[in-house]
Amino acid sequence: MRDVADAQHTVLVVDFGAQYAQLIARRVREARVYSEVVPHTITADEMRRRQPAAIILSGGPSSVYEPGAPQLDAGILDLGVPVFGICYGFQAMAQALGGTVANDGQREFGGTSLQVTEPGALFFGLPLQQSVWMSHGDCVTQAPPGFIVTASSPGAPVAAFESEGRRLAGVQYHPEVKHSDHGQAALENFLFRIAGLSPTWTMSNLIEDQVASIRAQVGSSR
Repeated sequence: MRDVADAQHTVLVVDFGAQYAQLIARRVREARVYSEVVPHTITADEMRRRQPAAIILSGGPSSVYEPGAPQLDAGILDLGVPVFGICYGFQAMAQALGGTVANDGQREFGGTSLQVTEPGALFFGLPLQQSVWMSHGDCVTQAPPGFIVTASSPGAPVAAFESEGRRLAGVQYHPEVKHSDHGQAALENFLFRIAGLSPTWTMSNLIEDQVASIRAQVGSSR
């Protein structure tokens, strides 16, 4: 019997304590790609065993540089798997790869103007000026080496970045909420253009796998 993750080319959402982690997974499934949520304590070895098709790092309420803050196993970024960081996940990615995260006093909460400076793959086909939903006190002030800064906002000089060769990208805002114009389109650009996935999953696929799993466990006896 096929494992659901193998069968559906799963996108794993790493939860850093975000209120929106489940919503992110739902948005991925709405794009017809199977997705599950995993805790931030997942290690690179555990992630390797899961063999996800792509990884999304969720937001979270902490500061990445504070003692005791949820940490990203940096080895996850070296697995060769496409990764998309959102808010805290974006900052965790930046810090792990040699970028700079700081509190410069420029907090942004709510609707914010985003200026796309380099469309790249993430903003392909999208307007250069967008209204997005921000919720951050810290921000990335310097992108990691080898990354292109693709967008900025009044309070976030690095509001998005990507590394085409490594298939890594991230945004400071929350594309998963409806308040972000074109947020779903940006998420789908990650899934389809950066990660190279196909929109083939449906809820019926999950039901079929669950039924097969139950039959394998209980057998055909009555």
